[in-house]
Amino acid sequence: MKRLWRIVKIILIVAVIGLAGTAVGMRNTTDDAAKWHVDPAIAERTGRPNDYLVAPAGAAASTPDREPSVHLLPPEELLFLFDAVARPSRNVDVIAGGVKDRHITYVQRTTVLGFPDYISVKAIEVDGGSALIIWSRSRYGYSDLGVNKKRIDAWLAQIDKPNR
Repeated sequence: MKRLWRIVKIILIVAVIGLAGTAVGMRNTTDDAAKWHVDPAIAERTGRPNDYLVAPAGAAASTPDREPSVHLLPPEELLFLFDAVARPSRNVDVIAGGVKDRHITYVQRTTVLGFPDYISVKAIEVDGGSALIIWSRSRYGYSDLGVNKKRIDAWLAQIDKPNR
C-alpha cells in the first residue's frame, strides 16, 4: 500500500510540474502581430471548430457564423464602443491596430494556463450605418468548446444594448 501511495505521489508531482511548465510556456509565447493581426474580411478559416466569425452578408471571404447588428454610428465610434467592452475584459491585451485604423487585434489568455485566443476586429461602413467583422480564434487545439462564440456574443450583447 505504501508503494502505491508513493507511485501516486510521483505521478501527481510530475503532473503539477508539467502543468506549471505549460503555464509558463504559454505566458511566454510571443504574440506575433505580423501573423495574428489579420484583416477578418479576407481571412481564410481553417475549417476546425476553434474559431468564430461575425460578418455582414457578403462582407467576408469566409462564411460567417452570424451577422452583426448595424449601428447608426460612424465605423470609428462603433469600434470605440467595442474596444471599451473588450479591453477591460479579463486577460485581454491589444497586440496591434487601433480605433483610428478601424482595425484592432486583441489576445485573450485563459486564466490558469494562459492559452491565447486572438480576436481581430474591423469596423466597416454598410447600408444604414456601420457594422463589425470579428474573427475570434484559438491558437492551439482543434476545438475550443464554444469559447470564441461565447466571448464574442457576450461582447456584442453589451454593444447592442438598446440604451446605446
